[in-house]
Amino acid sequence: MDDPALPQRRPFLSARWERLCLVTWAIDPDLLTPHLPAGLTLDTIDGNAFISLVAFDFLDTRVLGISWPGYRNFPEINLRFYVRHGTQRGVVFLREYVPKHLISWIARTIYNEPYTAAPMTSTWTETLTTSTLQHTLRVGKRDHHLTVTLENTRSTPAEDSTEHFFKEHSFGYGQTRRNALLSYQVWHPIWQTMPVQSHELDWDFSLTYGHKWAFLNHTQPSHVTFAVGSQIHVYPHQTPT
Repeated sequence: MDDPALPQRRPFLSARWERLCLVTWAIDPDLLTPHLPAGLTLDTIDGNAFISLVAFDFLDTRVLGISWPGYRNFPEINLRFYVRHGTQRGVVFLREYVPKHLISWIARTIYNEPYTAAPMTSTWTETLTTSTLQHTLRVGKRDHHLTVTLENTRSTPAEDSTEHFFKEHSFGYGQTRRNALLSYQVWHPIWQTMPVQSHELDWDFSLTYGHKWAFLNHTQPSHVTFAVGSQIHVYPHQTPT
């Protein structure tokens, strides 16, 4: 399995994305169709569309090569779904939480990305055999928790595996305020995974993402994946051809 080639152009953003936990549900495609930007189709398996709660850490963040004190390291939690633009596989975000108001403002104002600022923390602990990750998000006057316990082993899933399907995407998609399609390319080497021993999700999707997604409060995830992460580069938005 070969890692993707690094694009030979200047990235807008560079960072490390580490300790990515993806909690995924198979859902009716009709629920996502209203959120699908023009020109994209849903990326499905056996007729099912998928939505994922993804929590991870931004580390050593640099914009146009510049590192801003106080804005280098922070967690993010987002709700996303999976799409295709021709042969390109990518994701669309429904909402992205970060703890920094300036980051949220820039992403919304300049790039029309659905960012929201809220108090949040990320905690990582290790023993000889296991590791535990906990994310906490404060929204709607309550704390929401995601906790996963992992085996301390690493492997690279096959390209035809479910893990590969959810963790490997080269494009993010959105739309302008005039509803034109936008895309950006995300480069990273193929991520290794760690086995998930258990997970606990104390989360109110109605408060965090809207009443439409309240049914996820009582729906068992179809898959939980943990990716180790790596260096990433994000290349500027462009209109897909």
